[in-house]
Amino acid sequence: MWFAGAMGTAVGLLLAAGSGSRMGGPKALVRGAGGEPWARAAARSLHEGGCPQVVAVLGAAGGEAEALLADLPWVSVVHAQAWAVGMGSSLRAGLDALEPTPTDCAVVGLVDTPDVGAEVVCRVLAAVGTSPTALGRAAYGGVPGHPVVLGREHWQGVGASASGDRGARDYLAAHPPRLVECGDLATGADVDAPSDAVGGTPRDRGLE
Repeated sequence: MWFAGAMGTAVGLLLAAGSGSRMGGPKALVRGAGGEPWARAAARSLHEGGCPQVVAVLGAAGGEAEALLADLPWVSVVHAQAWAVGMGSSLRAGLDALEPTPTDCAVVGLVDTPDVGAEVVCRVLAAVGTSPTALGRAAYGGVPGHPVVLGREHWQGVGASASGDRGARDYLAAHPPRLVECGDLATGADVDAPSDAVGGTPRDRGLE
């Protein structure tokens, strides 16, 4: 049973529900230069970076995306029913799924930050920890980015502030997280369209 023995550890929470209108299709299905789908690559980065289990929140093309993850025994899937409303509903769906489990914190990653690898996740977790009070995130050249570590004590506040395309932005503005510089490991840039270069400037999306 997944989550058995997860107390005191971090669970990866991968937000991969969007339709990717500017990308031309759901980003979960996009394949990187090596042919690996972004959904698999992002889940693997969270897992190899220190999250024994990963919850992938899916929406657009959810069945196809789930099939890409089906052979990864450490991945569980949540289908966000209101995914089209925006990232806020996907984040709430993921946190709601974690609420009844014994895990102490969530490490939130995005499917469209393809150069954020396991090394980034590992560094952020090492600096921030996995306690229920943990609150931190990666930064790239001083610009806040992802992943974001949310201890259990922050979940209710984050969920209450998440709406539409705004996720944890308001909560993080009111409760500044610890920033962990990772600019030497990745750009942290999110890719919204095929023309976007991985290596651009990350936006402080604040899980918006």
